[in-house]
Order: sequence, then structure tokens, then C-alpha cells
Amino acid sequence: MAEYLPSTRDWVREQVELYERTNGAEGNTLRDTGLPVIIVTNTGNKSGAIRKTPLMRVKDGDNYVMVGSQGGAPRHPVWVHNLRANAEVEIRDLSEVHPMRVREVEDGAERSRLWALAVEAYPPYQDYQQRTKRKIPVFVAEPV
Repeated sequence: MAEYLPSTRDWVREQVELYERTNGAEGNTLRDTGLPVIIVTNTGNKSGAIRKTPLMRVKDGDNYVMVGSQGGAPRHPVWVHNLRANAEVEIRDLSEVHPMRVREVEDGAERSRLWALAVEAYPPYQDYQQRTKRKIPVFVAEPV
């Protein structure tokens, strides 16, 4: 079993620890926004270590939509590279943990539909896309 390497970002590490320690009763929103998050457990593409990231909770039926926005930064967040290298993840949604398989959404119509769901859940995504020249990646996690 791979070793868990907590994030070097204090707020990420602290939120993951609080979320998991309280079984999702606390730490289940994005900082001070009140908007719900999930914890995505994935495998580091270089380290092979277990990584955990809080991401916006965007549902599409039984699936989860994940947006690699990083606030409109010029580079993808590290977890995007992790998912591209290893599609097997676990998603913690409050007290429930789901094994999932992710895929990057390339189809234009599907991506547009999922992007609209994501923007509805978290409107700043639209601003983030305008802020960067890169095409923000969209992933869908489906039950195994």
C-alpha cells in the first residue's frame, strides 16, 4: 500500500484532516464560501504516493464532475496530472466513500453540458476560464 503524503499547502492539509476526522460533518465546504466539497484520493503521478484534494462537489447523477481550474492559474493543478496517469480514485462525499474511475472529458457536447453544471455549482469557474489561456480540464468520475 502506498504512503499518504499530505499536501504542503496548510489549508488543504487541514481541510482534508478535518473532513476525514469528522466523517464529513466539518470541513465539508470550500473555505468560507459555504459551497460543498468532496475529497478526492488519487495516486501521485511521480511519487506514487496517495494524495488527497478537496474539490467542489458537482454531481451528475451518480457521477462527479471535477474541474482543474486552479483559480485560473496558467498551469494545471498537480491532481490533473495525477488523474491523467492513474484513473482510479476514491471520492469521499461526507461520510460515504466511493471507488471511482475518472476520464477526461474531450467530447465537445458532453464537456459543454458538464461545464454548465460546474459553473452552476460554482460560478467563479467561468471567470477562471477567462483569466487563463489554457483550456481548463474537466473530468468525470464514474462508479467502478
